[in-house]
Amino acid sequence: MATNTDNMKDAKLISRSKRVSFMNVENAETPKFVRMQGFTSMSESKSPTEYSRKYVDEDTERSDVTGYATQIAYSFDRHSPFIVHEKIAEITDKEFKGSETHIDILTVDLFADAETSGEKIARKRTYAVIPDTTGDGTDALIYSGNFRAVGDPVEGTATSADNWQTATFKDPTVQS
Repeated sequence: MATNTDNMKDAKLISRSKRVSFMNVENAETPKFVRMQGFTSMSESKSPTEYSRKYVDEDTERSDVTGYATQIAYSFDRHSPFIVHEKIAEITDKEFKGSETHIDILTVDLFADAETSGEKIARKRTYAVIPDTTGDGTDALIYSGNFRAVGDPVEGTATSADNWQTATFKDPTVQS
């Protein structure tokens, strides 16, 4: 693990391309996390739920975070037969509902080494695909929408045997 510094001149700027996402294109029993490529936007919004109140003996309101409604706004140029795009397009085009829209996304920080050599810090979470638009643009078929959290994230580590085209997630709470 890297040593923290308290001097900005000793710190390095982290490129956006160093946080990559992978989608499980198989099932929970035998997951296969494939890198989510061709996305022009994948920005995460935490959307915290707040409890705010003002006490009669204080001039300032107090706020506490009581929960989150995390979502990732996405947009991608459709490539076929790329499995990640195919799966999201199927959910969108066939107007799936309920748990049929659920996907697992693994987010890996390539800049953050875990304590074990070769492993990177990662978070896995189930999201519902909430489609918004298709066909925006004139050069490529563009799909956009939001991935909205369906539960809490699971923190663990990830490894890759193919230069991060696919990833394997290691959940520290599960015995191997």
